Amino acid sequence: MGKAVQRRIVGLTAAVAALGMTATLSGCGSDTGGDVTLRLVAADYGTGAQNSSQKYWDDVAAKFEKTNPKIKVEVSVYSWKDVDRKVAEMVKAGKAPDIAQIGAYADYAKAGKLYPADDMVAIRTGSNFLPSLTDAGEVDGTVYGLPFVASTRLLFYNKGLFAKAGLGAPQTWDDIRSDAAALKQGGVTYPFALPLGQEESQAETLMWLLSGGGGYTDDVGNYDIDSAANTATLNWLKNDLVGKGLTGPVAPGKLDRAKAFDAFTKGDVGMLNGHPTLMQDAEKKGIEVGMVPLPGVDGPTEGSMGVADWMMGFKQNGHRAEIGTFLDFAYTDENVLSFADQYDLLPVTTSASTAMETDDKHKSLRPFLSALPNSQLYPFGKTSWAQASETIKEKIGSAVEPGGSPESVLGEIATEARQAESAS
Repeated sequence: MGKAVQRRIVGLTAAVAALGMTATLSGCGSDTGGDVTLRLVAADYGTGAQNSSQKYWDDVAAKFEKTNPKIKVEVSVYSWKDVDRKVAEMVKAGKAPDIAQIGAYADYAKAGKLYPADDMVAIRTGSNFLPSLTDAGEVDGTVYGLPFVASTRLLFYNKGLFAKAGLGAPQTWDDIRSDAAALKQGGVTYPFALPLGQEESQAETLMWLLSGGGGYTDDVGNYDIDSAANTATLNWLKNDLVGKGLTGPVAPGKLDRAKAFDAFTKGDVGMLNGHPTLMQDAEKKGIEVGMVPLPGVDGPTEGSMGVADWMMGFKQNGHRAEIGTFLDFAYTDENVLSFADQYDLLPVTTSASTAMETDDKHKSLRPFLSALPNSQLYPFGKTSWAQASETIKEKIGSAVEPGGSPESVLGEIATEARQAESAS
């Protein structure tokens, strides 16, 4: 990444476009005349039962059904560790959900399984998405993936632990290594938590690759996973962090993000890469959180990693009009801001983003909002990305374990990704 092809510049203060246009659904079919049940599969952004996304979606569905009595919505929420695989299994079995809110859409779009956005949502809904995120939802010039929520990543550190050890905020990889060594000497359980388990290791990996001057693709958008820069980055992690015992008692390949985040909120982690939800959870537990741009080899990384998750409508059950009606409701400012508020994430619509940026109660999110203009996303438009992401989740942890070979593991991942892209 770090390349123009993958750069997504997000203008948070762009004017709200075309909100006065009609709400007529573009290309939607006529009403079925009977009751319809929509099946929605969504990812869980919560950290436990108390703030599970199931509660949010159940509330949205209940409100929607009150004004749309002929459309029922059944919601199934799965962890990020499982949700993409669950949807893939449902599609393969011929039982696709009507709506999925997951991490990738392009492979389904290329296979002809999704409705184009223009065939589902009202003009006022489609025109209100942040332009760069709309671009990231395209396959062959047509939008299939509707952005659902956005986030950027910063390095988090526990200010209390750092103060106790007499440390300042890290700016470089050398700072991370020396700070982690000092934290370990002080008895910190996880001096640097490195979650390369299967939950979301494709994100943790990309953050490190960006900080080392690499990424998943080259200047023209081709996979470049096994580049020299990427290999050097993983060798540094293997030898200078993991090999020196600075990543805690759980092997990175066995450590999921949720476990690492939970340990941070308990005061057991000195540093880790985090997103806004973690900031909120940690501060509720009395952890004073420091945040800095991702440290790089010689200084702060110029571009943060950005994440956008996606909403899509499947054709299989023929519920185009009903899907569009529900999505129009789900993307109202009230619902978009409610979700962003609950999880301290960034909204994907112009109107909701403007509201958040100007509201002082969201002051704590401004560092993440500021990071968005230079944030870089996964190669979402590649139809092979979902498969490549799963391969990264499965294999990347083994690259940094004792006796592991970053070069070999990256080579295997790159080969599979290129083969998947050629096949698609």
